[in-house]
Amino acid sequence: MNTPLWVWGLLAALLVLGWSQTRSRSVGLARITVLPLGLGAFSLYGTVSAFGASPTVLGSWLAATALLLLIVTQMPLPAGAHYDSAKRRFQRPGSWAPMVLIMGIFLTKYIVGVSLVMHPELKANATFGLAAGTLYGVFSGIFAGRSLRLIRLALRPAAAPAHPAHPVLPVLNA
Repeated sequence: MNTPLWVWGLLAALLVLGWSQTRSRSVGLARITVLPLGLGAFSLYGTVSAFGASPTVLGSWLAATALLLLIVTQMPLPAGAHYDSAKRRFQRPGSWAPMVLIMGIFLTKYIVGVSLVMHPELKANATFGLAAGTLYGVFSGIFAGRSLRLIRLALRPAAAPAHPAHPVLPVLNA
């Protein structure tokens, strides 16, 4: 009821951003890195603005971010993802996962904020703080891991020929 109008504008912008991620597209390195960095900063801001610099809450955010980053970077890339080194562009298949992650961070921030306004004592509740910090970290780690998987494509050395030239039998390698 007392939600500021700008929050609804932010929600609309985030919905548009999430919707844009559902289509396959070609993007540069800046686009691959800016979204996870921005949303990671938003989730860290949500943690700090709600609970201050609590080492326990920040530790839960950092641990969850690192753990999910590690897990997601070990997963295979989605079909159709590749890097064009000549154009320096990534081809990304469309996915609803970014929308879920974006809305997860937004809703966590909103729910934590409303909860703290209605029940200020929750700020001192360790379980509430750990849950919020961990949830923010989970979303941040998944987002960062998804981008890091793509960035590693650009860092791979150029593929070697399937059949290297044989110095003695050049005709067979033609």
